[in-house]
Amino acid sequence: MSTMDSSSIYGVSVSTFFFFFFSFLLISTFPHSSSSTTTTTQINSNSILVALLDSHYTELAELVEKALLLHNLEQAVGTHNITIFAPRNQALERDLDPEFKRFLLEPRNLRSLQTLLMSHILPARISDHNFPATDRRHRTLSPDHHLNLATNPTSGKKTVDSAEILRPNDVLRPDGVIHGIDSLIVPRSVQEDFNRRRSLRAISAVLPEGAPQVDPRTNRLKKPAPVPAGAPPVLPIYDALAPGPSLAPAPAPGPGGPRHHFNGEKQVKDFIQTLVHYGGYNEMADILVNLTSLATEMGRLVSEGYVLTVLAPNDEAMAKLTTDQLSEPGAPEQIIYYHIIPEYQTEESMYNAVRRFGKVRYDTLRLHHKVVAQESDGSVKFGHADVSAYLFDPDIYTDGRISVQGIDGVLLPPEENDGDTPRTRTRTTTPLVKVAAKPRRGKLLELACNMVGAFGRVC
Repeated sequence: MSTMDSSSIYGVSVSTFFFFFFSFLLISTFPHSSSSTTTTTQINSNSILVALLDSHYTELAELVEKALLLHNLEQAVGTHNITIFAPRNQALERDLDPEFKRFLLEPRNLRSLQTLLMSHILPARISDHNFPATDRRHRTLSPDHHLNLATNPTSGKKTVDSAEILRPNDVLRPDGVIHGIDSLIVPRSVQEDFNRRRSLRAISAVLPEGAPQVDPRTNRLKKPAPVPAGAPPVLPIYDALAPGPSLAPAPAPGPGGPRHHFNGEKQVKDFIQTLVHYGGYNEMADILVNLTSLATEMGRLVSEGYVLTVLAPNDEAMAKLTTDQLSEPGAPEQIIYYHIIPEYQTEESMYNAVRRFGKVRYDTLRLHHKVVAQESDGSVKFGHADVSAYLFDPDIYTDGRISVQGIDGVLLPPEENDGDTPRTRTRTTTPLVKVAAKPRRGKLLELACNMVGAFGRVC
């Protein structure tokens, strides 16, 4: 009994007791170490990222905020030291091509802007004293881009690709360094993306030449003639629309055809992604994604050479739709069709039109229905008195083929009779009845007496 007491404590063996005791100590000390690792990733006021936002490189700091890169840079700073090559304000404000700057600031080109900015940041600390003397490639935070760092042996000037470092060690912090450079570094992928956008815009501006004649009886081409690249199709857009969900879409002549000169599917995906990045139009983007037949038809129309203007209601407007308005079969498609204009219109063109002509009626892809636009409070107002919407976010997406204009309401066409059962007008006309006049006996007797009296006097 005594041996049992010496080898156990309250019925538990000594080895088991010490095992649980040390396990409790390890578990109690482990959370403190994990919390200390999480706090090291927080950004303090002495960080290089805070210094960049408060520095004299205001143009670069503004682009970083517009590119939504603050979270990514915080993770990069928390992981390792970084080196930022910051272009001076003049390089981004005056020396930069205005068309290229407009390309970077468009919401649909957010990925290109992020690639451009991340290509100016190295995931390593390279200060002035340890700058490489020979040409050396360094990877950047952009995975597909590298920078060549070199020092001129004769002049001692330090260069980063084609840019020259004007202010080495301009900002020094424990987690990074900022060097001021004289120009912007443009990666090849961003330049190629910009060239594709510019070439597409140039192609879409080509005027049609030698349009063939259309037979009004058959609505077909009399003599098939080649259509130059960029020219709009000869037939109206309604001939290219799919007649119904069960029928195949009708082919339309144009620069697209089987060769697909314009990549309509890519452009439709591009503007849907732009709506998501822009914010406030998620409901419209969800409808276009779920209605795959509608998105496919829009892409096919653009591939065939047609142009479209989409009046996109924002999320607040889409939330006001009732279940009755969406319960009927095909109701979402019909609502979206009423918001698509088969023309290429921008904010400037529509505002100039309503200022000049008062009310402008645009055709829509919902057949036989037009949307009315007029000037109101310095903006463009769509719809009629009961259901109207204002141009709220202009030029969300404009690429020469598709134009997306944000509005603050859902447009519904005025109620009309169903076209299959036309209303018959009832005319209240008096029937033509032939009434036989009855002889009046007194008048005839008086006339006969007068004639007999006149005859007697003559005799």
